Amino acid sequence: MPVTQDSEEQQLLDKLRPSRIVLPVLIGLGVVGFMFWRSYKPGDLAPLGNASPMWLLISLLVLVARDAGYVYRIREISERVLSWRASLDIIMIWEFASCILPSAVGGTSVAPILLHKEGITLGKSVAYVMVTALLDNLYYVVMVPLVVWLAHEGLYPAESLQSGFMTTLKIAFGLSYVMVSVYSGLMLYAIFINPMSVKRLLVRLFSLRGLRRWRAKAYQHGNEVVWASAQLRGNGAGYWLRAALSTAFVWTARYLVIGCLIAAFVNVSAQEFTMMFARNITYKVILLVAITPGGAGIAEGAFPTFFGKFIGTATMTSFMVLLYRIVTYYLYLVLGAVFLPRWVARVYGRRTAQKLMHS
Repeated sequence: MPVTQDSEEQQLLDKLRPSRIVLPVLIGLGVVGFMFWRSYKPGDLAPLGNASPMWLLISLLVLVARDAGYVYRIREISERVLSWRASLDIIMIWEFASCILPSAVGGTSVAPILLHKEGITLGKSVAYVMVTALLDNLYYVVMVPLVVWLAHEGLYPAESLQSGFMTTLKIAFGLSYVMVSVYSGLMLYAIFINPMSVKRLLVRLFSLRGLRRWRAKAYQHGNEVVWASAQLRGNGAGYWLRAALSTAFVWTARYLVIGCLIAAFVNVSAQEFTMMFARNITYKVILLVAITPGGAGIAEGAFPTFFGKFIGTATMTSFMVLLYRIVTYYLYLVLGAVFLPRWVARVYGRRTAQKLMHS
C-alpha cells in the first residue's frame, strides 16, 4: 500500500487541523454549563474546601503514570526503534487525535502515519498499531468477567435508569463483549496461525448483500492482517509480555482516574471505589458508540448516571464532570496543540507546520 508524502501530509492536515478543537469544546462545555445552571445551589460546593491532599496527589500520579505507561508501551511495541522523545510525541498526538475525532475512529486512524514518519516501514507501522488495538481489546475481554464478578448488579446504574434503558444498556454491553471477544480471537488466530484464512473470511463476509459497501475496507483490513502477521510472528515471549503488562498497566490507570478524583472530595469506601472502577467499564461502552469528537457532550451527559450516586449533590457531580474532562480530555487538546506543530516541523519541515497551524 504505497503512501506518498503529499498524501500523508494531507491526511494529517485534514484530520488534525486545529479548527477541529472548537466543536468538541463548545459541545462539552455547553453540556457542563447547562448541568451547573440546572443544579447549582449555594453551599453545594462546600466539599471542595475539604479536599484530600493525599487523593489529589494520587490522582496526579495515576494520570502521569498512565501517560508514562503509554510512552513505554509504544516504544516497546515498536521494538525500541522509537526514541523516548518520538514515543512521547506520538502518544500526545495520538491522544489529541482521539479527542478531536469520533470515538469509533479515534487516534488509530492517524497512528500508522505517525509511526511511518518516524522512519518505521509502513508495514511495520500498521502491524504495531494493530498490536495496540489487539492488546486493548484483550484487556477488555479479560477484565469484564472480573468486574462482573466484583460488582454483580452494581455494574449497572439501576438507581438512575428506568428498566427499559437498563435492559438496553445490558444488551449493548453484552453485545459489545461478544463482538470484541470474537474479533480478538480472529486477530490472534490471524497473527499467529493463519492470516490468509482470516483475510478470505473477511472478504467473503463483506461480499454478502447488505455488507458489500464495506467490502473494499474489509479487503484492505485483510491485507493489513497479513502484513502484521509477517512482521510480528517472529517476536519472542519477552516482547509480548512487556506489551501485555504495559497495556494492563495503562488501562488499569485509565479506569482508576474517576475513582481517585471522586475520593479526593468525597469519602468513599473500598467497596464504592471498586464499584466505580467496575462501572467505568460500562461507561466506556457508551463512549464507544459516541458520534461526537472524543465523545464530547455524551461523556459529560452520561457521567452523572453512572457516578452521581457516589458523589452526592448534583452540583458536586457537575463539578466532578468538569474536573474529570479537564484532566482526561481538555488537557490533551492543549498538549496536542503544543506537540503537534513541533512534531510536524521536525518530520515534515516548518513550512508544513505553518500550513497546519493556519488551516
